[in-house]
Amino acid sequence: MGICINLSFLVLFLQLSCFNLAVVAGGGSIVEFLPGFDGPLPFELETGYIGVGESEEVQLFYYFIKSESNPEKDPILFWLTGGPGCSTFSGLVYEIGPINFEEVRYDGSLPKFVLNNRSWTKVASIIFVDAPVGTGFSYAESTKASHSTDIQACYQDYEFLRKWLVDHPEFIQNPLYVGGDSYSGITVPIVAQLISNGNEAGIEPRINLKGYLLGNPSATPADVNCRVQFAHGMGLISDELYESLKKACKGKYYGVDPSNALCNKNLKTYNQLLDNIDLAHILEPNCPFAAKKPSKLLGGSSSRSLYETFHLKPNKDQRIRSPFRCRIDGYWLSYYWANDKNVQDALHVRKGTIGEWVRCQQGNLNYTRTVTSSIPYHANLSMKGYRSLIYSGDHDMIIPHFGTQDWIRSLNYSIVDDWRQWIFQGQVAGYTRTYENRMTFATVKGGGHTAPEYKPPQCKAMFERWVASQPL
Repeated sequence: MGICINLSFLVLFLQLSCFNLAVVAGGGSIVEFLPGFDGPLPFELETGYIGVGESEEVQLFYYFIKSESNPEKDPILFWLTGGPGCSTFSGLVYEIGPINFEEVRYDGSLPKFVLNNRSWTKVASIIFVDAPVGTGFSYAESTKASHSTDIQACYQDYEFLRKWLVDHPEFIQNPLYVGGDSYSGITVPIVAQLISNGNEAGIEPRINLKGYLLGNPSATPADVNCRVQFAHGMGLISDELYESLKKACKGKYYGVDPSNALCNKNLKTYNQLLDNIDLAHILEPNCPFAAKKPSKLLGGSSSRSLYETFHLKPNKDQRIRSPFRCRIDGYWLSYYWANDKNVQDALHVRKGTIGEWVRCQQGNLNYTRTVTSSIPYHANLSMKGYRSLIYSGDHDMIIPHFGTQDWIRSLNYSIVDDWRQWIFQGQVAGYTRTYENRMTFATVKGGGHTAPEYKPPQCKAMFERWVASQPL
C-alpha cells in the first residue's frame, strides 16, 4: 500500500523559534496513602495540575511515579493515553503502572489494588497526563478553553512538559521518551517534533529527548482498511469473500460509493461475519456494555466507533463477577474508585472542577481531529536521528499490525535486522524488525489493542531491552 509523504506538512512546526513559552512552576503533591491500597505506597506517587494555554485556562492533571530503580539517572516516559479522551489512569492501572485492581467480586465497597511487578516504573519514571482538556480530572476554566484540536492539544502537552520539568529541575538531564498507544499514534510524534524544534530553537531548559514509542498506533486512515486483510488472515472471512472484496472495493472499505452494489453487498456479509467479535482482541469474549446497538464495522459513513468498548460506562447497579469473565469487568472498577470522594481527596483533585469521572470521554469531548496522518512526523523525526519503538498486539483488529507495517515500509528505510523472533523466558514473545532510521517494529504474540494490558511480562521485557538500547 503506497502512502505519499509530504514533508511540507511540517512547515507549521518548523517555526518554533517564534514560540516563546512563559514558564510558571506548577504545584504537585505527594500521595503516600491511596484508598484501596493497604498501607503506605511502596513507590513515590505525585499528583497535581499544570496550567497551559491562554491565561492557563486549561488545567492538565497528572500522575507522576518515580522510577523504582535509579530515578536520578533512569529515563522519563511522558505517557499520553489514546482515545482521544481516555484518562491516563487507564495506562497507569491497566497497562504499565505499578498497581492493578484486584480481581474480586464487586460488593459495593471501594475496589482494592494489588502491586504490579510487571510495571515499567521498575526501570523508568513515568508522567501520566490526562490530556487533552476534558479528559479524566483535567478541566477548562472557560467554555472557549474546553475545546481543543489535535494541534492545539499537542502544543498544550509540550507546554505542560516544559513547565513540569522547570518545576522538577532534578529531572531535566534525564533521558526522555514520549509514549502512548492507540490514538496517541497521532499526537505522540507531533509532541516529539515540538520538543525537537524547541531544542533547536534554543528554548531553555533543553529537553533531553531520545525518542518515542507507540503501541498499536493510529497513524493514517489506511490503518483501518487493513481490517479486511486481518480478518482474512485470522480465518474470520472466507478466501472467496476476501478476493471479491479486494476486487469490488479496490482496497477502500470506508465511504464506499452507494452505486457499487457488489462492494456494498460484500461489506454487508463481512459485517455480519464480524458481528460479536471483540475488536480489541479477537479471541476474547465480546462483552459490550448495555448501550445502543453499534452500527457497521466497515462501509458507509457511520462505522462503529473504534473505541466503543473503552468509552461506555457501567450500569449504576452493575455487580462484577469474580474472576473477571470479561476485560470490562476490570474497567468498571475504575468508575467506582475514581468517583469516590475520599479517592479524589487523596489525589488532591480540585473540588467542583469536573462532574462524574469517566474513563474515556470521546463521545462528550469537545475535540476536533485536524491531523489525518502522523507519517510526515515519523519521517522528520527519523531524519533527526531519534530512536523509536512501534509495537503491535497481533490480535488487535482496531489497528491491525498490517496497516502499521505498511506505513513503516512507506518510509523507505533499509532493514538492518530482518524479521525474527524475539524471546521471553524461552518462549516466542513476538516478531521484530529494525530499520536504519533507528525504528524498531515488534509484534506482541497474543496481545490486543493495548498490548501491555494483555501481555504484561513480555511488554515489560520489551520496554526494558529497548530503553537500554539492547536488541529485543
